[in-house]
Amino acid sequence: MALEGPQCAGVGLAPSGLSAITTTLLAVLKSGDHLLVCDNAYRPTRNFCNGLLARYGVETTYYDPLIGAGIAEVFQTQHQGGAGRGAGSQSFEMPDIPAIASAAHARGAVVIDDNTWATPLFHRSLDQGVDISIQAATKYIGGHSDIMFGTISANARCWPTIAESIRLLGVCAGPDDVFLAIRGLRTLAVRLAQHYRSGLEMARWFSGRSEVARVLHPASGEPIQATRSGSGILPARPACSASFSSQRRRNPSMPCSTP
Repeated sequence: MALEGPQCAGVGLAPSGLSAITTTLLAVLKSGDHLLVCDNAYRPTRNFCNGLLARYGVETTYYDPLIGAGIAEVFQTQHQGGAGRGAGSQSFEMPDIPAIASAAHARGAVVIDDNTWATPLFHRSLDQGVDISIQAATKYIGGHSDIMFGTISANARCWPTIAESIRLLGVCAGPDDVFLAIRGLRTLAVRLAQHYRSGLEMARWFSGRSEVARVLHPASGEPIQATRSGSGILPARPACSASFSSQRRRNPSMPCSTP
């Protein structure tokens, strides 16, 4: 079975997660196209869209990651692509991917998902209607902080386009990195299970602290819910005023006072 499940027709390897993202966007877009990107996208993705893609004549619109089927109202008439995240970068909103994919496919758009945080162990993007699923394999697949790596998994509709673009762009992951990624896959399930337990425990602890205004965790509502999620990433927003935060940037040793 391929990396992203039975709907996966092929997997392309890239030298980094960002390379996987940019290669995919260059593969499916052309001048005059309209790209929809969730507003919580990875910052370098945003920079690429606002920079290189804009110079190539691709217009990008950023949408609310919780828009769901309402994304149909954002589409324009020209050929389009849509990019989202299984869990938002840093803010961790959980989008309704099947609803977004259904609305996008009704307009003939290609649906792209960044599945880095959940991985296919906890979220099968292609089974949810996504056409191309990207991972920054540097993180969980690598798992040991010693490689830069990216993967591009596509369904039968999009794999020929991805394969051709990888060849034409000369995108290539080194053999040593491939070896280390395979090593990481052997322990991926064990590591993610522990990430889940540790992350949820920390989220519950932070949610009871007066210094913390809000905990952002992909398995949490408010209060924290014990929902399965792969990510051990846990952003916490301090309960500080804007002026206090400005002072604290100048003096990091200042404690964050309670509201």
